[in-house]
Amino acid sequence: MSDKPNLIVDLTFKFSLKIIEFTEELEERRKFNMANQLFRSGTSIGANVCEAQGAESRSDFKHKCKIAYKEVEETRYWLRLCQLAKNYPFKQELLDDIESIAKVLGKIISSSN
Repeated sequence: MSDKPNLIVDLTFKFSLKIIEFTEELEERRKFNMANQLFRSGTSIGANVCEAQGAESRSDFKHKCKIAYKEVEETRYWLRLCQLAKNYPFKQELLDDIESIAKVLGKIISSSN
């Protein structure tokens, strides 16, 4: 990663760290399937955003950001399940973070023509 500040890279990296911590909590409660799904989608957002930084073209950049956005949607789904399922931990902060990431990524995608 570059030392130059980049809002979406920073947001998604910090979010990934929070997801790692939360999925460890899920695993401690023996919610292994949910932990696995959430870990994969939640950390994939940042990985795709970082990959977009080295895109070969503007269209490649936009495509990689769209993949990251799809992972945002999946992560939002798993977090909502945790929120509403009986006996699952939930952290509102994660849902708030994913909403912020969705807004920033949406603006990046819509403005990269």
